[in-house]
Amino acid sequence: MWLLAASVLLGALRAGSAQLILTRTDVVEKNDCNETVVLPCFVTNLRENNENVMFVTWKKEGKVIFSFHGGRKEFYRDGDFSSAKFLSQADLTKGVASLVLTTRQATVGNYSCEVTESNREGETKMELRQSSGSWFLLVERAIIISLLCIVIILCAAQLTVIALKYDIESQRKVCIIVTVVILAVVAGVGTALFVQDGYTALNQAGLGLIVVPAVILVPLQYFMFGIVFDSLPHTTLALIGLKILGYIIAVVGFALCVPACPPLHASVLIAGLAIMATASLLSLVYVFIMGSRMKDHPRPGKAVEEPLNELPSYVMRKQNVHRC
Repeated sequence: MWLLAASVLLGALRAGSAQLILTRTDVVEKNDCNETVVLPCFVTNLRENNENVMFVTWKKEGKVIFSFHGGRKEFYRDGDFSSAKFLSQADLTKGVASLVLTTRQATVGNYSCEVTESNREGETKMELRQSSGSWFLLVERAIIISLLCIVIILCAAQLTVIALKYDIESQRKVCIIVTVVILAVVAGVGTALFVQDGYTALNQAGLGLIVVPAVILVPLQYFMFGIVFDSLPHTTLALIGLKILGYIIAVVGFALCVPACPPLHASVLIAGLAIMATASLLSLVYVFIMGSRMKDHPRPGKAVEEPLNELPSYVMRKQNVHRC
């Protein structure tokens, strides 16, 4: 009986010694911000620590995508995974058999890592998933879209105030309305592309459609001030300059954000749009106040023209009086 128990115990010890122990990682997530993906594979009980007696195989869905034969110093890579390489081949003898793939080639699915050292072997499996992360934080996206909407709404409100207080030629009115509508449509398309998850060309194009076409607001602001004032006061020029400054900052922020994931300079873009929104609000207030002051008076520039227009009739009346 004792001999039987001893043989069972020795068999169990031998079985245990023939098994390599690999750390377990159930799920690995990738996102579009990373250029590469690391699939972890670590052996904790290597004995010989000799690359020449090691054999490593990586599989996806049971198909070999990468392998390394230590004794022959030979690598095998599947054509669809040509970027596959060890995280650090120098650390292979320390048990590090992790695989590195480009994000494009690291397709989602089930992967397995098999390591053999002499007559001992071990295996670990994991699932690679696509994370639901986005380029910008949710709050950043909300602020950017909200500021753009505010700028467009304030521009439309300013046009409404001007239309109610001053006579605008039908052609001019149509041009302004069409411009605002086009800007709103482009901004809507940009928003739809920008809010999508991931860091793709569509996200970048969407942000571009939000920021770049906003330049239309600068000449549009000048045009609307021109309806109210024959000669633009210094205040209006300062407001136009403030809007130009905001646009320049927004474009610089856009240029800094496009190549970076996650964007490190989102605050610059947001600051530019905030300045544009502030300039639009101040312009609306200024036009509203000036319009209220001039409700019963001719608009600036006309106060001098009207007395000059009445001067010839006054002179003719004086001449008729003297003749009589």
